[in-house]
Amino acid sequence: MGMTDPSSPGAPVMRLSYGPLPLHFGELRLPSAPGPHAVAVLIHGGFWRNPYDLSLMHGLAEDLTAHGLATWNIEYRRLGDDGGGWPGTLQDVAQAVDALRQMAGSYHLDLERLVSVGHSAGGQLALWLAARPRLGQRVAGPERALLASEEALPLQGAVSLAGVIDLEAGWRRHLGRDAVSELLGGGPDDVPERYHLASPAALLPLGVPQILIHGTADDRVPVEISRDYAARACAVGDQLTLVELSGVDHFALIDPHSSAWQTTRELVLSLSRRS
Repeated sequence: MGMTDPSSPGAPVMRLSYGPLPLHFGELRLPSAPGPHAVAVLIHGGFWRNPYDLSLMHGLAEDLTAHGLATWNIEYRRLGDDGGGWPGTLQDVAQAVDALRQMAGSYHLDLERLVSVGHSAGGQLALWLAARPRLGQRVAGPERALLASEEALPLQGAVSLAGVIDLEAGWRRHLGRDAVSELLGGGPDDVPERYHLASPAALLPLGVPQILIHGTADDRVPVEISRDYAARACAVGDQLTLVELSGVDHFALIDPHSSAWQTTRELVLSLSRRS
């Protein structure tokens, strides 16, 4: 079912369910121009923990929609929610993206121009979604069936905004007070298959264009995470753009009024226009 948010100053907001649980919903915004519309899936961060929700991405959703993209700002179960963490968090974002197939006709969505945009922990999820269509071919083990699907909706590209895109590096650095260990249920020696299935760095090459944006003054997720990932991705042939923003912190990237976001917006729009 849809719901219009009268407080939104921009495009009407339709809150739509993608599954049966209370947190299985997203907010769809459509541009005023006729479709079919390219789509940006927005995935909020917060170290996968439930005090943080999709409201973190409201400003970006409004801005991208004003610039011609449909936006699907998704919620999902996080640490602290019933079923959050492994594997529910990843299953939810996958289900949210696959649900776009059912929405495409009614809302004139062009799923050939589908990109993911995630911030912080959401950056991991955004790049993981890009890797997901090939997950079954890349990773073996009994837990693969929890996340792999031959019906996974392919993405045209993925954008990480200060993302925790190497989970093993995030674990080593104790990012977010050991949030990676909480998400996956242990360290790389305890649950190695989960790191192989969930970490974009372990799934390289992803096979789709990627854009990494990271501020050099980020004190939550250090820029070295993106630098190291970019070097590894390029070494195995992925098409990747790394943009380092001098003096920019972790949260400027999701401030729609910041110069950091103006840079990011243009890159997201260019990615969505690829043929």
